[in-house]
Amino acid sequence: MYSKKTINRFNNPKFSKKIKKYNAVGQFGNPRCGDVMKIYLNVENGVIKDIFFETMGCIAAIAASDAMCELAKGKKLDDALKITDKDIAKKLGELPSIKYHCSVLGTRALRDAIKNYKLKKKK
Repeated sequence: MYSKKTINRFNNPKFSKKIKKYNAVGQFGNPRCGDVMKIYLNVENGVIKDIFFETMGCIAAIAASDAMCELAKGKKLDDALKITDKDIAKKLGELPSIKYHCSVLGTRALRDAIKNYKLKKKK
């Protein structure tokens, strides 16, 4: 059902740790399935220097959160906005079709965090 990459990310997520310094938070959830992703960013000079997640959800949701963080870390904000659900699924070695929505949640939570960062910078 799940790829070895997905299981490994679920069992050993690299980005579920708390970072001490963050300046943006984004969240997205799916009321239908109960998965909720919260993403914390530390942005410096327009680049995601650090990122972590808190996710309540299934194996695929947690693994997708971790994969999304790995894809986003070190990227300029505009480049991070280009990360797609397909990029996340590919990083996981594909997902069962019934769990594909978890990769979509990851991109939406990241976009929400970036949007919140940009709004805060405008003030």
